Amino acid sequence: MEKVKPTIHKTAIVDEPSQIGAGTKIWHWTHVMPKAKIGQDCSLGQNVYIGSAAEIGNNVKIQNNVSVYDKVILEDNVFCGPSCVFTNDPNPRAEYSHRDSWQQTLVKKGASIGANATVICGNTIGQYAFIGAGSVVTKDIPDYGLAYGNPAKFIGFVCECGTKLDFAENKESTCKNCQKQYQKINDQKIERK
Repeated sequence: MEKVKPTIHKTAIVDEPSQIGAGTKIWHWTHVMPKAKIGQDCSLGQNVYIGSAAEIGNNVKIQNNVSVYDKVILEDNVFCGPSCVFTNDPNPRAEYSHRDSWQQTLVKKGASIGANATVICGNTIGQYAFIGAGSVVTKDIPDYGLAYGNPAKFIGFVCECGTKLDFAENKESTCKNCQKQYQKINDQKIERK
């Protein structure tokens, strides 16, 4: 089967060399910097910016007005809501360059970041974690973690499908939506059964 070439809107700017996987769609007024790595079957909405040292996995959905700066890594199946924000400089100053002290941000497989959320650099968002709209992530969020607020607080756990899990009465939970089963290891960790 032949792979589908990337679709790049005529108003988008894709600087070469860059790596764009098969089936990826890049929409209006998006800018991909040289050396950026974008996987297969991704969707980059209107007015998205991808830095040269950013890495985007496969099947990543980046909604309108999102900037993915250098040292931000989005693993496979990550969802970035409209106007969510990533940072990479923990001490920004216009007069002084801190490029050597930029910090990595890692968003693991399957995680979702809500609209207008801000992710402060140097943090990791765990696999299948869910960050609520408008939240400010200032520390690591565990796998399957549900977090929201300013600063974002870990509230509980969600299923891979995004449904909140209930561990109130025991150490096991079955998703009410998709029936996947989970076991609670401790207050910050669960695993699929």
